[in-house]
Amino acid sequence: LGGTTVKIGLFTVDGMLQEKWEIPTRTENQGAAILSDIAASIQNKVDVRHLTKEQVTGIGIGVPGPVLNENRVQGCVNLGWGNVCVADELSALTGMKVKAANDANVAALGEQWQGGGKGYRNIVMFTLGTGVGGGIIQNGQIVSGANGAAGEIGHMRLEKNGRRCYCGNYGCFDAYCNTLILKDAAGGELKDFFAGIDQGNREYERILDEYVERLSDAVFNIRMLYDDTVLIGGELGEYADYFIEKVWGILDSQDIYREESAKDYVKVCEDGENVIAIGAAMYYINQAAVRL
Repeated sequence: LGGTTVKIGLFTVDGMLQEKWEIPTRTENQGAAILSDIAASIQNKVDVRHLTKEQVTGIGIGVPGPVLNENRVQGCVNLGWGNVCVADELSALTGMKVKAANDANVAALGEQWQGGGKGYRNIVMFTLGTGVGGGIIQNGQIVSGANGAAGEIGHMRLEKNGRRCYCGNYGCFDAYCNTLILKDAAGGELKDFFAGIDQGNREYERILDEYVERLSDAVFNIRMLYDDTVLIGGELGEYADYFIEKVWGILDSQDIYREESAKDYVKVCEDGENVIAIGAAMYYINQAAVRL
């Protein structure tokens, strides 16, 4: 569930993707229609495939904010939500069991399962999209924190009294590395921005260099804190070839230990924008395993 689109997938209980689709995220009126839109889309797919609700084990959903008890968010600013019991409400709308988790956390779980984090027990994932998020996996388990807010790296402060963030604070990582910065520069989508890079647009190159500097600052901080593999993903991950070597170079120039190259611990996600849906499915399957 993102600020622009909801990406939905139909999976088998062993995690194999059968079909994927998306619907727009309607954030007007404090996002009042979001869950009902999701429920309607799921019901339509169930009908088209001639499934019964009894054949659907359940629904996993990744949401852009801290989640308590696999159910409640206390605020998703980019959706317009305040206190919403996501799992309870979506369950009531669909008649199916639902488990909710932070979107970046389940994205990290999905990447660890079958993407760029496969084979690593510990990872920290950066999701770079309309908003900036993070997910932390230690010993194969999501680190949620006391209030479900662990991994909210988008709101690390990179600069005191810096740019204003949508959260109301100033200098947040998100304010420097959300993808709207690149889209707005191009007056369109990411593909338009990077097409400009291909054409040698000097202003776009300057903007990307500044973006990469800030991204590298954040990766460096996380590396110092966790000393683990870092995955770069989200919407921007598709375009990593344009900037990942610059990130590696900056990090190598700052490395105080000189024990390994940044290329060895900063990886690019492999499952793209579908990883949140993949991870949400796996999260539900894993959490519900004892009842399957």
